Amino acid sequence: MIKRRSLLLSGAVVTTSAASAIGAGGLLLSAPRSSAAVTTGIDPASIAKYARRMPRLPALLPHAVSPTTDYYRVTMKEAQAEVVPGFLTEVNTFDGHFPGPVLHARSGRRVVVTQTNRLGVPVSVHLHGAHVPSSSDGAPMDLIATDGGTKTYTYPNQQSHANLWFHDHAHHTESETVFRGLTATYLLRDDVETRLGLPSGRYDVPVSIRDARFDEDGQLHYEMNDFANRQVILANGRAWPYFEVAARKYRFRFYNTANLRSFALALADGSPITLIGTDGGLLAAPFQTTSVTLSPGERADVVIDFSRYPVGTELELRNVIPQPPGQPVDVAQVLQFRVTRTASDTSVVPAALRTLPPLPPATVERSFSLLMDETPPQPAYAYINGKEFDDQRIDTTITYGTTEVWTVTNANLRAPHNFHIHLVQFRVLERNGVAVTSGAESGLKDTVMLRAGETVKLQATFGGYRGVYVYHCHLFDHASMGMMAQMQVV
Repeated sequence: MIKRRSLLLSGAVVTTSAASAIGAGGLLLSAPRSSAAVTTGIDPASIAKYARRMPRLPALLPHAVSPTTDYYRVTMKEAQAEVVPGFLTEVNTFDGHFPGPVLHARSGRRVVVTQTNRLGVPVSVHLHGAHVPSSSDGAPMDLIATDGGTKTYTYPNQQSHANLWFHDHAHHTESETVFRGLTATYLLRDDVETRLGLPSGRYDVPVSIRDARFDEDGQLHYEMNDFANRQVILANGRAWPYFEVAARKYRFRFYNTANLRSFALALADGSPITLIGTDGGLLAAPFQTTSVTLSPGERADVVIDFSRYPVGTELELRNVIPQPPGQPVDVAQVLQFRVTRTASDTSVVPAALRTLPPLPPATVERSFSLLMDETPPQPAYAYINGKEFDDQRIDTTITYGTTEVWTVTNANLRAPHNFHIHLVQFRVLERNGVAVTSGAESGLKDTVMLRAGETVKLQATFGGYRGVYVYHCHLFDHASMGMMAQMQVV
């Protein structure tokens, strides 16, 4: 239950102590109210690590199908979940699941979802990363009323495979509603992906990773800008779980569904991870790495080969971002893999995964500056090009079908941001003036991280649908504070 409307008046302000709260060049949110972590509530150190199994997310099943379309009914409602052992926590859910279920979709086959709101606040359901008509995009002011309000969203799926996800987008309240659990997974597949022979079925596992804070009664405690005190790490809705695997290859689709925390995921023994895809699906070729960094909203599609470990091995997946003073060691722990058996494995990771669409010539260039208040007075605000979000204002007018290059700069001295554009997948051309030619940012993206002072250059083609869409920082608290703007494709 959302018990308070902290919002902007919560004192979401970055103080000068923020400089001590940033690690890894500004990957962490900058804004605890003081440099010391709050100790009230459940002590993360008291929670047994790797004592409970990480659940697999359930599949959402259609209530009807036609030759062209799958139809779903979903109810957003409060439920209880044992997130921390020994406590039942009230959470926001899609159909009673925390996190929500997985909707399996196919490119070229339409999906229609009727959402019913039984929560205590209006919501707007955004399918993050989807190429959809503006009427089904989940705009910040396109709200579903409480007490049984409904809205039907149509997803044409006229895009290639992608790792998409649902979340609330109601302006000013999305931060708290998402923190309380209103997220779900949408896996869009196509023939390009399925014919490669990658690990599939039970060996293809979506994992939603986030942080949380709990009060003494085991309830989620929400305050804006409360990064330093969200010290309990959840994987698929459980605190520090374990996951049993066979000694073979697995595909994990990692989703960062946290409000503010970034993760750099790595195996504790430093062994390689094969990155095969990101937000918008597969890379052109596999990329070998020892860690994968995800800011809020980003996704990573990886293959981990457990055949190199003997049965009985226990192996941590860790967050290797350096932590600020006052953060406990627990936030570096994510989940544990347990190799419990052998298994046959006919899956492969081909040397070539897909052919990425060519980059057409760009005819328009634009610049965007992201900035939030870093000093008192309270409350703090956040801006794009010096303006807070106003749903009555169109900030950028785009001609349908044009290809544009956007230069986006984080103008803050300490605070990190990231940048998400609705409607399109984009390509990252440059980071800090250096061309991006390989690795995690070489594929199709819809969200990109910017540390303090960084600049990225992005290219996108604005076709498919006309209408009004938003672009914003995907650190939910920053968007709630005003770091969002509107574009109209005409």
